[in-house]
Amino acid sequence: MKNTLLIICLFAFTWGGVAQGNSSIAVANPNVEGLYATPEMCAKMIRLELSKLNKYSVYDKFDMQDVYDSNEAYKTSCLSKTCLVEFGQKLGANYMMTGSFDLLGNKIVITLKMIDVANNSVYKSGLKEFTNQEKELQRMVEVLLTEMLDIPVNKELSDRLKFDNDIITKANVGKVSNAGPRVGVGVMTGAFYEYANRSKSQGGLDIFPAVSMIGYQLEAQYVGTDNFSALAEFILNVNGLEQGKFIPTLSILNGFRFGDSAWEFAFGPGFTLTKTSMGRFVDGDYQTQREYQDYWEGEFNPNSGESYNSHMNNPDYLDIMNTMEETLDDRADVKGAFMFVMAFGRTFRSGALNIPVNIFYSSRGGGGIAGINIGFNVTKKKTTMMSGL
Repeated sequence: MKNTLLIICLFAFTWGGVAQGNSSIAVANPNVEGLYATPEMCAKMIRLELSKLNKYSVYDKFDMQDVYDSNEAYKTSCLSKTCLVEFGQKLGANYMMTGSFDLLGNKIVITLKMIDVANNSVYKSGLKEFTNQEKELQRMVEVLLTEMLDIPVNKELSDRLKFDNDIITKANVGKVSNAGPRVGVGVMTGAFYEYANRSKSQGGLDIFPAVSMIGYQLEAQYVGTDNFSALAEFILNVNGLEQGKFIPTLSILNGFRFGDSAWEFAFGPGFTLTKTSMGRFVDGDYQTQREYQDYWEGEFNPNSGESYNSHMNNPDYLDIMNTMEETLDDRADVKGAFMFVMAFGRTFRSGALNIPVNIFYSSRGGGGIAGINIGFNVTKKKTTMMSGL
């Protein structure tokens, strides 16, 4: 008796599997809102993914054309269970499938339902939220279908596509750009403070050791979520115009912005134009290497019988020359110089108006400039990192 029951169960299981394997299914055009994909394209993706599963005999659009020709509504608006059952009966299909593809904010929501035509009932249904990566619609359909039909899901693919706020490696998340004008003031420190106060006759700027800053910031987000952004920032400034000076700087920073309050930390190299000479300070006065050489050679007595270049072997001359170092000198030729910039700040928001406020320090050659700058920009709309795709 037990053997008989076992044989019956095995037969029933095998017959059921074969029956399902031979079951036919057709896909009606789903409803699509907010996406560039058309209902026909989305239906084609569903048919393709169903065919890959090798569980059903899938009708293609040519198998369905005669029914479409008889009633255009089956092609454009057959979304209800009643319509799908009628559609399936005309096709002779065991199952019908359709659903909806909707763009809601910064996520794509896909719903699918599978109708059992003979029993006039919903056989399977599924809903899933994905990140706004429209070019991955077919993979989204793959994930949802496998979940609906109780097939093992590719977890890595599902995690990459699902909508959440935690995974920062997603390629498509909302962002707000803080690019815009910047104004500020910087106070010179160390060697720059001395350079600003030094007289023009000694190669100094002879200005108050604080300068205005007028510039513009460009930025590009390369990774992020609603709670974190990593940015490349490009800041061009012109300093000291109010004191008759033109001191340009270009900073290229790696920035990190955190939370709804938009706290930010940034650091990176900067480039500027400078003037320096080799020299030393004597009793508070700056003397260049050229000036010292001219002085020494002016003191040379040609009647002494010494060689004109004998001072090159004089210990006093050599000691002084060896202690000279590169120093800021406004009389020298212009050349490029690098610096290191650090900044910390926060963006204040009022409606569409963003007001970034940052304190910063740029360091170079024994001194630097510390200060604060303020900017503003108006957010016209939120964009996505892959909006160009």
